[in-house]
Order: sequence, then C-alpha cells, then structure tokens
Amino acid sequence: MPLVNGLVPARFLTLTAHLVIVITIFWSRESNVRASLPLQCTQEEYENRDTELVVALSVTLGLFAVELAGFLSGVSMFNNAQSLLSTGAHASAAITLLFFLFEQWDGSLYWWILAFCSALPAAVEIFLLISVFGLKKKPL
Repeated sequence: MPLVNGLVPARFLTLTAHLVIVITIFWSRESNVRASLPLQCTQEEYENRDTELVVALSVTLGLFAVELAGFLSGVSMFNNAQSLLSTGAHASAAITLLFFLFEQWDGSLYWWILAFCSALPAAVEIFLLISVFGLKKKPL
C-alpha cells in the first residue's frame, strides 16, 4: 500500500503542474509564436502560427479534462500502471514545457510534447473509462 499512497499525490501534483504551465503558455504564447517565424513575416503568417498554437493548447486542455475526470471519479486513481504512466508523462511535460516557455522554442515542437506527454496517458485513461463505465467492469 505505500506505493499507492505515494503515487496518488504525485500524480495529482504533476497533473496540476502541467496544467498550470499550459495555462501560462496560453497567456504568454506570443514569444513562442514569434520564435516559430522568420524575422520578416506577414500578419497572416503570425495569425496562422498563433492559431496553430491555440489549437494545440486547447487540445491539451481537453485531454486534461478527460484525465482529470478519470482520476477524480476514482476509475484510475489507484491503478498503479496508469498512475506511473501519468506521473512520468506529466512530470516530463512540465519540465519540457518550462524549457519551451523560457527558451522560446519553436511552436511546432509543442505537437511532439502533446503527443507523448498528454495524448498517451489520456488514451489509456479513455480506455479505462470505457472499460469501467461502458462495459461495467471493476477498475483494475
């Protein structure tokens, strides 16, 4: 039981840290959009890159909603495999996104971070939610 006692708060804290960093990037995305463009760019190019980053951040927030729904409903709260995957992915995302924010990385790199650090744990969470609520099975 000590493993479960340590995983639940760690998972919640890494989810929360990742969420706070995504919201921070959402508010201050101009520097990352400018880093994605050449020095001389048109307003249309800027708006296209800004829209791309807004869509990526919005998808991330949607995946957070799915993962938090599964976690807070108790479906995957005590699932050790999902907790380890989620904690590792969101801790990696938090660290990587801090570099993304402070070093002003190219906005197209965000899609890779989204795929590995948000979509992967959310896909497993969706599988668990479907298996518990759709198939009426007990949580693992």
